[in-house]
Amino acid sequence: MAKGNKELSREQQEELLETLKTRFEKNMNRHEGLEWTSVQARLENNTEKLLSLNEMEATGGEPDIVGLDPETGEYIFYDCSVESPKGRRSVCYDRDALEARKKHKPENSVMDMAAAMGIELLTEEQYRELQKLGNFDLKTSSWVQTPENIRKLGGALFCDRRYDTVFVYHNGADSYYGARGFRGSLRV
Repeated sequence: MAKGNKELSREQQEELLETLKTRFEKNMNRHEGLEWTSVQARLENNTEKLLSLNEMEATGGEPDIVGLDPETGEYIFYDCSVESPKGRRSVCYDRDALEARKKHKPENSVMDMAAAMGIELLTEEQYRELQKLGNFDLKTSSWVQTPENIRKLGGALFCDRRYDTVFVYHNGADSYYGARGFRGSLRV
């Protein structure tokens, strides 16, 4: 999962930018009032963020802009795939949880994968914001950032959408399921 290539080839950059542009134009309700030319200029000048977006795309996240931070001027990308990204499922919450498993350890953890990709795990609040833009995780679920007091007790939080409602649940941080992954955010 670590970004082995420290940069994308020009062809890879162009392909990624075209994919992001197409998604941007198809889903204008997620970012009303923003123009792609400004986004593209920012992305072209930030190859590290392009690498992160490429990882988000390669693991099935379908990143798209969901806002603009008025204080910093940063574009905010979230994973907008309908279901939890396929390339980021069957992982426990963090390294401590992974190491605590005695049997059937997953290959990785959410927090390690997110760090390697250069993205942040969505918070519960961000997850709820995402759900205002569409119906996500109707069949899957996504880990979200867990408060330290819950994590210290061995738990972790995840969310999904059922019955037209966003639910927040808990599990042992060392648990993992084929239908649970994670969604990330990236500021550019």
